[in-house]
Amino acid sequence: MSLRLATFNVENLMSRFDFSGFRNELWKDRALALYEIKTEAEYQSLERARAIAHTDDTRQLSALAIAATRADIIVMQEVDNLEALKAFEYGYLFKMIGEGYRNKYSSTGNDTRGIDVAVMMRPETADGEPIEFVRMTSHAHVTFDELGLWDPLLAQVGIERHERIFRRDCLEIDVRIGGRPLTIYGVHFKSMGSPRNGQDGRTSTMPLRIAEARAVRAIIEQRFGRDHAGSKRWAICGDMNDYAERVVIGGDQWSGFTFQPVKEEHSALDVLTGDGFAFNPMSLRPELDRWTLFHTRGPQERHLCQLDYILLSPALQRENPRAVPDVIRNGQPWRTPFPPGLEVERFPRAGWDRPKASDHCPVVIPLHISAA
Repeated sequence: MSLRLATFNVENLMSRFDFSGFRNELWKDRALALYEIKTEAEYQSLERARAIAHTDDTRQLSALAIAATRADIIVMQEVDNLEALKAFEYGYLFKMIGEGYRNKYSSTGNDTRGIDVAVMMRPETADGEPIEFVRMTSHAHVTFDELGLWDPLLAQVGIERHERIFRRDCLEIDVRIGGRPLTIYGVHFKSMGSPRNGQDGRTSTMPLRIAEARAVRAIIEQRFGRDHAGSKRWAICGDMNDYAERVVIGGDQWSGFTFQPVKEEHSALDVLTGDGFAFNPMSLRPELDRWTLFHTRGPQERHLCQLDYILLSPALQRENPRAVPDVIRNGQPWRTPFPPGLEVERFPRAGWDRPKASDHCPVVIPLHISAA
């Protein structure tokens, strides 16, 4: 039987307004920055209007991207809460796919903005096999000391050993697909952020992502046993905010773009994939066609990279040696340069920069779940 498993950072699926831009220019939306706003009340009124107008187009595109995955189970990041997810599913997804993701799960994580990891499931697969929820475990509370993962490098970025490891959560979901067990680990690792302390954002935050990856591995090994984890059926899904390779973009839209693949010397992903603990099936795609996000800080810093992953256990990969993920890029804004031959038709109303389905692309993989 077949299961379609997906992951998608839906980008700020919020049920509340953020007025912090009134006091912090870095958080002020660029549209409001064009206006002279004298009072906080005026700012709040304008921000509400801007957010609502922007949200409708954005969520139509988000729903189109999810519908295109045809996923049976989808792990999501940057979800405010279950009420926001239910409102989105009913008001947008339902209009496109009908009665689909009845079952939704989430848990409050550690993110200071309140964005959490969530999971949506259909009651059955396209083959008619039941999808049974068994249990959910949040690991948001786990500390460095509890897992024995304290590293002196963490002290250099101001992290104490008693602090919680995950910046959001590692949400462990057990399901049965037609009676066959599968465990899904939904994650959203520490973001790279801006350059600081003389280092680029990726380098300065790398110790935290490495710790999160080590924690996910430790949780899996504790659950199944270090010597037996590879023989169990599990997948790690989510936005890991790091890459082992990227496609550096040169040129411009007038003279033509260039696309140069570059391998990274170090990545937090090495903890999970470096020794075969888990397998990244995106590696089966051509190297110019593995990206899920367009990163830019202006013409001097542009690349395509994979931040969104579905990593398979060795057992699950053996069941699916030729399973190749699909990447849904139709919701990307028009400013995203596509390597030659990989262009896609954009969803209606996608803008130059916004609206867009998300800054990330959904990833979905078809998996065979055997009876053994």
